[in-house]
Amino acid sequence: MLPGIKLFDLTNKTAIVTGGSKGLGLAMAEGLASAGANLVIISRNEKEGKAAAEKIIKEYKTKAIAISATVTSEEEIQKAVATTIKEFGSIDILINNAGINIRGPIDELSYEDFKKVQQTNVDGTWLPSKAVVPQMKKQKSGRIINLASTLGVVGLANRTPYATSKGAVVQMTRALALELAPFHITVNAICPGPFLTDMNIPIKDDENTKKFIVGAVALERWGELQEIQGAALYLASAASSYTTGSLITVDGGWTAR
Repeated sequence: MLPGIKLFDLTNKTAIVTGGSKGLGLAMAEGLASAGANLVIISRNEKEGKAAAEKIIKEYKTKAIAISATVTSEEEIQKAVATTIKEFGSIDILINNAGINIRGPIDELSYEDFKKVQQTNVDGTWLPSKAVVPQMKKQKSGRIINLASTLGVVGLANRTPYATSKGAVVQMTRALALELAPFHITVNAICPGPFLTDMNIPIKDDENTKKFIVGAVALERWGELQEIQGAALYLASAASSYTTGSLITVDGGWTAR
C-alpha cells in the first residue's frame, strides 16, 4: 500500500518561517502546524511574532516560538538559526517569505527604493538559506521554500524593483536546488498571484488594479489566504521528495493566459 495522505505528516518536524507573523507567512505557518510541525516565527515585530506563535500553540497544539530578527542582518539570522537548533534540535523546513514591494514608474522611484526592495527580497532570501544549510547538510535532509511571485515569471508595468527581485529569487531557487541536491535538500519556489495581503490592501480599489491585476486572473478574484497552504504543505513534506528546482504558481490562472 502506498502512503497517500501520510506523506503530508509533519509531526516532529521543525519549520522556520520568515515574515511569519501575518499574511501569507502566517497562513503557511498555520498550514504546517496543522500537519504537526513545530514552528519558529521570525518577524521584525516582536509583538506580532509572539501573537502568531501563541495562536499556533493554542489552535494546533504544537510547539512554536517567535524570534525577533531582520532577514537582511546576517548576524541576527545566524542567531535565530542557532536558537532554533538549541530549542528543537533540527531544522527541517525553511520558508523564505519576508518581502516588500515599492511601486511606481521607474523615473519616479529612487535608487534607494530599488535597493531596499532587492535587499529585503533577495538578500533576505539568500541569508536565511545560507544560515540553515549547514544544519540541513548535517541532517542529510531539508526543505527550502522560497516565496517568489508571478512577477518573477511575467512582467507588470510600474513594478521594476519587485519584479526584478522576484526574478532573482526564481533563479536563486534553481541554482540552489542543483547545488543542494547531493545532500537530499530540496529547494523550490511558490509564485503567488494576487492575494489580498497587507501589501496589496492599499491598491485593492484602484481601477488599474481591478483591470490589470484581478482582471487578468482567470478566476477573476483575489486569492484567499488559506489557498496558499496546499502548496506550502506539499513542498514542506515527503510528498515533494522528487520535486526540486520547481516553481508552483498559485495565481488563479494569471500565468495561464
